[in-house]
Amino acid sequence: MPCSSEEDESYFPNPSLLEKIGKGEGGLHLCGLTKYETGFTVFTGMTYPFKGGTTMHMSDALLSPAVGITFWAGTLGTIAYCSKKLKENLDEKLIPLMGVTGAFIFAAQMVNFTIPGTGSSGHLGGGMILAIILGPYAAFIVMASVLTIQALFFADGGLLALGCNIWNLGIYPCFIAYPLIYKPIVQKGMTPKRILVASLISVFVGLQLGAFSVVLETLLSGRSELPFITFVLLMQPIHLAIGVVEGFITAGVINYVRAARPKLLESIVESRPLSPEIKVKKIVLVLLVIAIITGGIVSWFASSNPDGLEWAIERVYGKPELPEQETGIVAILKAIQERTAFLPNYTFKKKEAPCGDENAWPNVEAGTSVSGILGSIMMVGLIFLVGFGIKAIRKKGT
Repeated sequence: MPCSSEEDESYFPNPSLLEKIGKGEGGLHLCGLTKYETGFTVFTGMTYPFKGGTTMHMSDALLSPAVGITFWAGTLGTIAYCSKKLKENLDEKLIPLMGVTGAFIFAAQMVNFTIPGTGSSGHLGGGMILAIILGPYAAFIVMASVLTIQALFFADGGLLALGCNIWNLGIYPCFIAYPLIYKPIVQKGMTPKRILVASLISVFVGLQLGAFSVVLETLLSGRSELPFITFVLLMQPIHLAIGVVEGFITAGVINYVRAARPKLLESIVESRPLSPEIKVKKIVLVLLVIAIITGGIVSWFASSNPDGLEWAIERVYGKPELPEQETGIVAILKAIQERTAFLPNYTFKKKEAPCGDENAWPNVEAGTSVSGILGSIMMVGLIFLVGFGIKAIRKKGT
């Protein structure tokens, strides 16, 4: 039986062929591809690139090179500043904690949750969890590491857009929501209720600023396909809904850490070194196990709905992605990413689109499990390298 699909037929100049493809006549319809994509293959004799699952972060198609490079510069400057601050006062106990919280955020971001009544989904940003457990400087380094691994090895988010993605998911929770909202609330008493309230409000603010930043970045890039007013009126409400879920998840994680090691959170909030009696081994092991289970198994149950950004783009433009630029720095970076991403879209590379229901739920796939587990391990390894590198530089300077 032919696979069903829907596509705007105006994009293909041969309606009669499209009609035959849509009906599956002559065995023309290729499973897993839309009518347009099948028509492209039949008409040109070329293989249409395999399309994997939903990605989570901004693609290069949304940005001009000037905007992408500008945010890269801002992000690199922030990374340098955070590295300097960590060099001055990095506690060695934080290094394993940075690794496993990064692994947890990597795995958690793979699990999109459905936003009821919208046809959209959301995923954990994780910036507030990182900032609360690690402090803003270490949190930003970890977030940058998570997004870099996702872009380079899993083709999630473009390389030109990587600076914007790190900025949007790292700057606002770490340096605005955490110090200006979360800390003042919990400093009056770190009770479960205050943690919940502080988590919800700070996550709302961080996500709203991040979503608005995406809209501004596309505006500055001159993407006329996404009119500012229309785009912002879609982006802000959907990320408010996503923020409700992330706020409760954040509060749950932080309340667990508080119950297990209350002095850890108190030291981070007050910017004090961790005292010798604060043991982090239990939290490290728990977060590592949760990361592996989440990446290896829970990721099968991720929603197949487009995420908030793709959903908003589709409502404005008619498709969840804008056309990619085929020349210049964007094409060069895309070619690099195609070489480095050995598990694109968190699954094994496929030469042909698979037959069957791509939207099956749960999507039990070995490639997804391998991606979640391997990505978590890569995060731990990278953070250990970064942490001990900072430690070595500090020793060399003394």
